[in-house]
Amino acid sequence: MINRVVLVGRLSRDPELRRTPRGDAVTSFTLAVNRNFTSREGQQQADFINCIVWRKPAENVEKYCSKGSLVGVEGRLQTRSYDNSQGRKVYVVEVICDSVQFLETKSARERQLQQMQQPQNKVDSKTYNSEDLEKEFDNSANTFDILPEDLPFE
Repeated sequence: MINRVVLVGRLSRDPELRRTPRGDAVTSFTLAVNRNFTSREGQQQADFINCIVWRKPAENVEKYCSKGSLVGVEGRLQTRSYDNSQGRKVYVVEVICDSVQFLETKSARERQLQQMQQPQNKVDSKTYNSEDLEKEFDNSANTFDILPEDLPFE
């Protein structure tokens, strides 16, 4: 069976480092991953995915990442359940990360935060949804043919 997950997104909250009774580091964070389409109102949609990372990588995430940091994660999906304080069963799906890659430098992150805090001039730009993009490429005159002998494999 295959259970592999690869995601790129931004932390939606600061990572939380804890220690097991044996002293192993475990960090949890939530990754905001944009969907490939916008809502009818033109708003970007995102999924918020809980992630867990262990040991030294957990310490690195807690030390070098914060809310808004751009990271790539690779790991596997895990499901678990527990009974909450009202006695109801709660199901949790999370990514157990084998690796976390930091995809921007600290200075780039600081510049982005400064830009977000400054008032921005509204630029007239059109937000495209998937229907607009499909129409744009319908009957495109810029097509080309690839012959089998042009492919580097058979």
